[in-house]
Amino acid sequence: MYCNDLFAYSRFRTREVRIGTLKMGGDNPIRLQSMTTTDTMNTEATVAQSIRMIEAGCELVRITAPSKSEAENLANIKNELRKKGYATPLVADIHFTPNAAEIAAGIVEKVRVNPGNYADKKKFEEIEYTDESYQAELDRIRERFTPLVLLCKQNGTAMRIGTNHGSLSDRILSRYGDTPKGMVESAMEFLRICRDHDFHEIVISMKASNTLVMVQAYRLLVHEMMQQGMNYPLHLGVTEAGDGEDGRIKSAVGIGTLLEDGLGDTIRVSLTEEPEAEIPVAAMLAKRYDHRAKESQKIEPVTYPLNPFEHQRRITQEITNIGGKHVPRVIIDFSQREEITAASLFGAGLMYSIPLDKWNIADVAADYIYCGKNDIDFEIPGTLGLIFDYEKWIESPEKPRQFPLFSIENFQPNVHSGIMKFLRVSTKDISESFLEKVRKESELVLLLETDNSHAVADLRAAFFKLIHAGIEIPVIVSRSYSGLSEDEFMLYSATDVGALLIDGLGDGAMIAAEGISLQRLTSTAFGILQATRTRISKTEYISCPSCGRTLFDLQETTAKIRSKTSHLKGVKIGIMGCIVNGPGEMADADYGYVGTGPGKITLYKEKTVVKKNVPEDKAVEELIELIRSHGDWVEPVL
Repeated sequence: MYCNDLFAYSRFRTREVRIGTLKMGGDNPIRLQSMTTTDTMNTEATVAQSIRMIEAGCELVRITAPSKSEAENLANIKNELRKKGYATPLVADIHFTPNAAEIAAGIVEKVRVNPGNYADKKKFEEIEYTDESYQAELDRIRERFTPLVLLCKQNGTAMRIGTNHGSLSDRILSRYGDTPKGMVESAMEFLRICRDHDFHEIVISMKASNTLVMVQAYRLLVHEMMQQGMNYPLHLGVTEAGDGEDGRIKSAVGIGTLLEDGLGDTIRVSLTEEPEAEIPVAAMLAKRYDHRAKESQKIEPVTYPLNPFEHQRRITQEITNIGGKHVPRVIIDFSQREEITAASLFGAGLMYSIPLDKWNIADVAADYIYCGKNDIDFEIPGTLGLIFDYEKWIESPEKPRQFPLFSIENFQPNVHSGIMKFLRVSTKDISESFLEKVRKESELVLLLETDNSHAVADLRAAFFKLIHAGIEIPVIVSRSYSGLSEDEFMLYSATDVGALLIDGLGDGAMIAAEGISLQRLTSTAFGILQATRTRISKTEYISCPSCGRTLFDLQETTAKIRSKTSHLKGVKIGIMGCIVNGPGEMADADYGYVGTGPGKITLYKEKTVVKKNVPEDKAVEELIELIRSHGDWVEPVL
């Protein structure tokens, strides 16, 4: 397994690691961190930004050190911070330069190395390795990496072994492929060297921009550590999550899924925004687990029927357009409204034009609305289904695209055949007698809800009961929230629904929240489906959060590219500040926009360079032409 307990919240207890004055792992709180975006050689700017991060709640400040000069300047940055009364530990971020890492190890409290490019240069070549040649490569890495290990041990400097999905070495790719297993083995190669030298002040990360890969890699890492008697602290993060709503939802899906199972000792939320904006998001994610063990209700354990290291969707019956091979559906709850009009549906992505007497349907538009006891006295768009409480629906049961919602009290098996029926059911209702009652239903969809604060585990247990009973009824995950800010709503719903979708559980979502706008409810639901790769409804931007290596204004450029390409449904565009976060880091992208020099951009089709050194003022238009030349461009609808 990959965690202590799937049905009772229990944090995986890791060994305690000291990072300067900060303790991480063990019984310590989940630590919050971020990374500067300033030029490391600009001491004043880096110190000022570090202070803003620290005052926002950042407990570790990471700073890039791409060469010896930047590594040496870390001493000036540290001295200035200490003079100003800030003792927050600093982390040097190292990629291709072992000599910079060795310098930094004598200055800062922690060094981060990426195994995929610390001692390797990626050429994206498939090389056939014999056992002997593979071992020779490992010996070469050991020779190159050992000096840093010994320096860290000597200086009391901690280390993060930070694997990234997109920057695995050619050697790892040749043997394991671009897989979570390859990510784990990449870290293990370096970890074994550390352990051989009795060095254990180590934190490990398994980052990816694809949330499914990220979650599977962390789970596999913990599984491997459990088997080998290891328990190093985990640094959680979804790399290149993007900005705004998309970045927050994507981060919550990946990080939150792992936190739900008690994994994670420190969090970095990688947003294409100012680094101090990342800290409140990380804090919201972490605080949810401060009292989880005490607040959650007991959940009856169920045998785990899935492979937690691979995504496979639960097999369900196809009913109308729900279940089977259909994408997950979105239901928006209108039941608490005093009345529903055509104008009411605007926030659900359904826009009625009075002059043209027609509906315009957005890419993120509700598939169903739950009307409760309300009347609908207007013609609905042809893509929309209506769900009514059974007592209301029975008044006119023959109307097309209108479906009844039963409660557990008024549901009777095998009634109203020939029509899709919904049944609202709590996890507490999933008993043996209930399972027998619905076993032969072929037109039923469950709206599954819980009042357990450990919602993911409780809902997951209910799904497992259905699987073990051989019942293939589709399930819509229903979650309702109150008393949350807009950001908290996005993060917590993304965790609760996204964690289940990551495991292939759920045929749709109905999310409700007091005080949250209809537009936000709708966009969040579709954002969760997008982040879990279960339903693609818009362009995806794999955008790095910027750092001192960045060669252009990432926030401004991302906004510019988004404004030109946001209508390209299903296209994935990587926007990277430099080559370190370039073709490897954006492994999932269809097209790439990468800084390669001051004012110069290189464009990629997947991992292949197409145009080098494009002037920045022309690069966005050149990117559009590249997309057009490969047949993925469509003209925006004005």
